[in-house]
Amino acid sequence: MSDSSSASKDGPFEEQRRIFDLLSQETRHLIVQYVLGHPKHLASLDELNYVIPKSKAAISDQLDNLVEAGILDLYRYEPSEDKRDLPSKFYGFTERGVEVLYEYNYLRGVPVARALYKNTRKSEKIERHEDAPRPELPDEVREGLSNGTSDEDAGSTTET
Repeated sequence: MSDSSSASKDGPFEEQRRIFDLLSQETRHLIVQYVLGHPKHLASLDELNYVIPKSKAAISDQLDNLVEAGILDLYRYEPSEDKRDLPSKFYGFTERGVEVLYEYNYLRGVPVARALYKNTRKSEKIERHEDAPRPELPDEVREGLSNGTSDEDAGSTTET
């Protein structure tokens, strides 16, 4: 009973306030925007560090917050774990994350985020990271992201 009474103390708008606070913090907002704009919707920490004017530690802390909140998840590409020049860990949206982005109209901004991403000058290392093989996003996530924009599948893999 104590669980339900504490939930009712929060009021009907508490979850909305928490999500707004989560997405409006500058570093987390930039992370979300960059992952939305990434052609595969999966970014490595080095890619995020390249475009976000914060320390790697600060970005990592905010990634942890987004993972803990269920917005992002850490996706691993095990074949790259032993390769020095290729990332094996990528951050991408969860199904819950896509639902939140849809509810708060973030998916409408995907074309703009894509254009910004495409027109950003990248170092050789970041281009190598961008071209690195990465895991597949879950179907629900990929489909949810593609429902947010008309030109979504420019960076997704084709099915055989």
